[in-house]
Amino acid sequence: MLHITPHVRILVAIEPVDLRKGIDGLAELCRTTLSDDPFSGCLFIFRGRRATAIKVLQYDGQGFVLAQKRLSKGRFVWWPSGSGPARSLEAYQAQLLLAAGNPDTEAAPMWRRVS
Repeated sequence: MLHITPHVRILVAIEPVDLRKGIDGLAELCRTTLSDDPFSGCLFIFRGRRATAIKVLQYDGQGFVLAQKRLSKGRFVWWPSGSGPARSLEAYQAQLLLAAGNPDTEAAPMWRRVS
């Protein structure tokens, strides 16, 4: 089960990857391309070249969880761009991305002080 909470660090790989890769292949990409520890509990999100599917990798303390979402129609229109290997997202942005939405849309603040 994926745990997408505000405390989880979420990284989205900018470059598309070969989605035939499994847990070991994606964990190696985390180490080499993203320069991050796949055992850190961070949620890693990867997209295929055709932008019709994404894979999510997370270590939960006992083992890896690998989830894949393939759209039956359309593509993941939004994807980060930039010079770095990955972009960080907030939990609500990751949930929007998994729903094939745009994480850059304006949303309510993460929390508000109660008076």
